[in-house]
Amino acid sequence: LMCGHIDVVHHADPAVYRSTVSEGRIVGPGSGDMKGNVAIMLELLRAVQERVPGAPLALAVTGDEERGGEHGTRALFDEFGLECSLAIVPDGGSIDEIVVEEKGILHVELRSTGVSCHSARPWLGRNALEQIVRSVDALRLAFPPGEDAGHWYDTCSLTRLDAPNRSFNRVPAHARATLDIRFPAPATVEEMMERVRGSVVDGVDVELVVGAEPSVLSPDPAFLRVCGETLGRPLVSLREHGGSDARFIANRGIPVLMTRPECGRLHAPDEWIEIDSMLVFYQIYERYLLERFAGLDVLDGQGVTFDNLSLTRPPPRRR
Repeated sequence: LMCGHIDVVHHADPAVYRSTVSEGRIVGPGSGDMKGNVAIMLELLRAVQERVPGAPLALAVTGDEERGGEHGTRALFDEFGLECSLAIVPDGGSIDEIVVEEKGILHVELRSTGVSCHSARPWLGRNALEQIVRSVDALRLAFPPGEDAGHWYDTCSLTRLDAPNRSFNRVPAHARATLDIRFPAPATVEEMMERVRGSVVDGVDVELVVGAEPSVLSPDPAFLRVCGETLGRPLVSLREHGGSDARFIANRGIPVLMTRPECGRLHAPDEWIEIDSMLVFYQIYERYLLERFAGLDVLDGQGVTFDNLSLTRPPPRRR
């Protein structure tokens, strides 16, 4: 099963939602994460099914990965019973790096309710925003920077802090903050939540918005061989700080392949993907899939032999 998503992160200026081709790159929001990869998988699906009719290859494209994937990939597997023997999720790594681990994810909201009063007489109220700030300070101590050079340790990032107060001279009665927490195995979601709950001050409520366990991926040795033969060098194993929909698959014990073409500036207006590496990516996966389906009995009842499959077909032409 090939899996991709077509949603992109929000940009305040709608004018940035366009793409250009410049210096061998497709530039624009979502080019590398991951519409360019979805386009490649569409061509792979067409080409493999054309040459191996009935090959057990499918493509799932979702639209909520950037918001957690709960209603997309998770629902496909957990609610609709989708199954596969292997998944291709090109949402991490690079053309010569393969993801073997992903950190777990917590998206947490802190909410505080106090008592409003005139800010010249703060003793008459209870500042909800200060309660949030004290909690965030405590969380900094609970998630100190580690010493690992690759930053493979727990992190806690404050991503939003606000109060519905528009006056300079009023103590806010309500406040909230959002946190993005990442953590490697063997830690668990519940362990991280216990750390958060134990750090906030009294009167601050903690809500888990998104929780995902760390993932350990299991690349197919045959894929590693194809990559090494195509690239002329072995793949480098990569531990990914970010998360992806692969967690919903890998945590079910299904092997996941996660590489992608060279891309950069992800989530920025000038995000890009390199066209030449898109072609190499296509060639790698085309060869791997055709080898995987060699000798397989497909829907027309005729066996497929690798000797009958040509790997000389050129990749998609540039446009």
